[in-house]
Amino acid sequence: MKEEDFMREAIRLSIQNVREGKGGPFAALVVKDGKIIARGTNLVTSTNDPTAHAEIVAIRAACETLGSFQLTGCEIYTTCEPCPMCMGAIYWARPDKVFFANTRVDAAAIGFDDSFLYDELSHDISERQIPMTQLLHSEALAAFNAWDKKPDKVKY
Repeated sequence: MKEEDFMREAIRLSIQNVREGKGGPFAALVVKDGKIIARGTNLVTSTNDPTAHAEIVAIRAACETLGSFQLTGCEIYTTCEPCPMCMGAIYWARPDKVFFANTRVDAAAIGFDDSFLYDELSHDISERQIPMTQLLHSEALAAFNAWDKKPDKVKY
């Protein structure tokens, strides 16, 4: 299959997802060695999970299939430019490449506007809309120190 064929499959899944009422008009595929190893659609409303974006669903399925927390050697095809949450997950998963169809401007035009998230990330913690207060920093450092000293840790 060609890149366009994978994207057409993702688009088909996004339209199907809308028709079935499972969530928003978004779908994603993870491809490795020219084969689809995982599919994901937006399941936010049908699962009551705000993290169930198509890219997250597909990444979780692909990682389970591969038995790995990284998607080295993989490509992600997503029907829309990833939101900040999905972008973070994509970078943590480390695929080789990402293809997208619609833009975040297209998404905003139909009510999926992530611009406030991009704005929030640029603000100092004290200026964000959801109050964030640091607590028990010195106590929490114990876990970080344990990790730092752990000789057999799996780095990621």
